[in-house]
Amino acid sequence: MGRPRLLDLYCGAGGAARGYQLAGWHVTGVDSQPQPRYAGDVFIQADALTVPLDGYDAAHASPPCHDHTSLTSIAGTDGTGWLLAATRERLAASGLPWIIENVPGAPMRCDVLLCGAMFRLRTQRHRWFELSDPMFPPTPEHPRHRVRTVTRARRRAWAAGLNVSVTGDVGSYVGPEALGIDWMTGNELSQAIPPAYTRLLGEHLLTKRPVTT
Repeated sequence: MGRPRLLDLYCGAGGAARGYQLAGWHVTGVDSQPQPRYAGDVFIQADALTVPLDGYDAAHASPPCHDHTSLTSIAGTDGTGWLLAATRERLAASGLPWIIENVPGAPMRCDVLLCGAMFRLRTQRHRWFELSDPMFPPTPEHPRHRVRTVTRARRRAWAAGLNVSVTGDVGSYVGPEALGIDWMTGNELSQAIPPAYTRLLGEHLLTKRPVTT
């Protein structure tokens, strides 16, 4: 029997894709920009709102989060915030099981909250997930953040054993231990989610759809 097929919208370099692969999915990524280091099985450069949804067993979407972050008061918005609602509307009409990921504070349900500390990663990287079926089994324990997440002088802090924030101009040296990612550039890491998150979510999705042949 073949692996079930998942469509990975707004895929970036494939942090989410790798986790779904580890859970047993065949992953096709879609992004409007070229992604030469995409970690999934297939990459399509296309518009996430118009790419065909036929032939897939489930979908994941990570619409741009820039307009939903706590930093918009400093950096402003870039006009992409509407994509979250438009993506939800499209996926809800598809009949597929789906998951949407974004930052805390985005205009969405938080059916699942995941944090790097739940998976022994060296960053917090809180992310919200809204599911087509909001029923989800208990997540790993969310420990108190005893180690401060550093955003400045990160190389020194990292070498001293502190956790760091994977944002902005962070280098690729943090990838393996902070996100579980060893194939991305620093800029790609700043947009990625840890594969550990989507491996957990992908294993749950497998219970929602039979494996295709």
